[in-house]
Order: sequence, then structure tokens, then C-alpha cells
Amino acid sequence: ICPGTKTVIHRFMGGSDGDEPGYGDLIFDQAGNIYGSTEVGGSGGAGTVYELMLVNGSWMESVLYGFSVTDGSSPNGMALDNAGNLYGTTYYGGTYGVGVVFELTPSGSGWTEQVLHEFGTPGEEGNNCDAGLIFDQSGNLFGATPVNVFEMTPSNGNWTYTSLYTFRTGLVGPYSDLIMDAAGNLYGTAFTDGAYGYGSVFKLTHSGDAWTYTDLHDFTGGSDGGYIWSGPLLDANGNLWGTAGSGGA
Repeated sequence: ICPGTKTVIHRFMGGSDGDEPGYGDLIFDQAGNIYGSTEVGGSGGAGTVYELMLVNGSWMESVLYGFSVTDGSSPNGMALDNAGNLYGTTYYGGTYGVGVVFELTPSGSGWTEQVLHEFGTPGEEGNNCDAGLIFDQSGNLFGATPVNVFEMTPSNGNWTYTSLYTFRTGLVGPYSDLIMDAAGNLYGTAFTDGAYGYGSVFKLTHSGDAWTYTDLHDFTGGSDGGYIWSGPLLDANGNLWGTAGSGGA
């Protein structure tokens, strides 16, 4: 195997351009531009969403939006729709202080944020979301908090939040993005949920309006690992791949 070469394409300065870009996956648009987020920094000090565009062989950063706590704080990875709008979650901020689901829409004067859902809304599940969002083929959004898996459904310009599955009280569910197979089933990992308290891999099967939970593996914290931070990947043969944050030989 030939050794690889690392190239730094952008160095964050820790101020208006953002700081701590350690959470959430990067995504590409069809033109090859990169979108991501930072936990802090920006005009409001509560994180940014940024774009990296390749110009004459160099990557140039543009801050698309800076959060200011009331509209969200500490954004995570995002999803991009066919119209070029960005969707994401924040860990903090919003009316109840435990995060929001947001949309960023491009316009001639920049990008406009709309809060689609406030985590912590009385009577609803979910808070402090570390995971980003994914789309299904119908344009619905799916995400996960340490407490639950949820769906956001668009209708006449509004979005409806629905909790699909709740993890056991006292144990921690997903910290990372869900994935979806061709049949519309969801897969994810939980940080400490599972029979042994060291995390699990799960599947949510969609049938009609119902979702059925299947526990695919419970980590023991031993040779099979434990404390699952990252989400799974699905290969062409239907196998799931992932990493564990502890355990092993």
C-alpha cells in the first residue's frame, strides 16, 4: 500500500471563521463544494456553518451563518436538499437551551436560518442532539438524540416532529448520524444503550406508519469493543461496518 499524503485545505483562526470543527460529517454538493460546521466561534460566538470552495487550486472558506444561542448553538453535521438548502441540528441553544433543528436557505443577500423544531418542547422527547440529519426519498428528515430517534416531515411549508423510538432511561443512545438502506430502514449505534451498557447497533424497520426496533449487537466492553461514538456504514452486500471507542485486545 502506497503511503498517503495529507494536505491541509483550511486552517481555522478561532474567531469569525469558526473554531472546533470536530463534530459532524462534511458533505459535498454537486459542484464539489464542501459544507461543514464548527462548535464555537463566528459572529455570535455559538458556532458556524461554512462552505469551502475550490478557486484556482486553493480552497476558500465562506462562513454561511453564525449562531447566537437563541437560534441554536454548537451545530452538527448537515444534509443538503436538491434545491441547495442546508439542514442540521444544534446541541445547545434555542428557547429551551437544548438545541434545535434548523434550515439554511441561500438568497441574494446571504443565507437565512429558519428554526424547524425546538428540542425540549414540553411533552416531546429529544434534547442535546449530537447527530446530523439524513433525507429519505420522499424528502423527510431523520435524526437521533441521545434519548430518541426522530423524523421531521414537511407539509405546506411547515415541519412536523415525530419521535420514532425512545432509548431506555439512564442509558445513552446515538451520538452519530443514522443511515438508511434502499428499503427505507434505519440503522444506527447507541453509545451506552444495550444489554451490557457499552453500546449497541440497532435497526428500525419501517412498515406502514410503524417502526420496529431490532437490536443487532450489544457490545460487552471487552474484545468486541464498547462506547460507540461513530455511526455505521452499510456496504453493497448489506454488511455493517463501524468502530468502537474502547475495548479490544
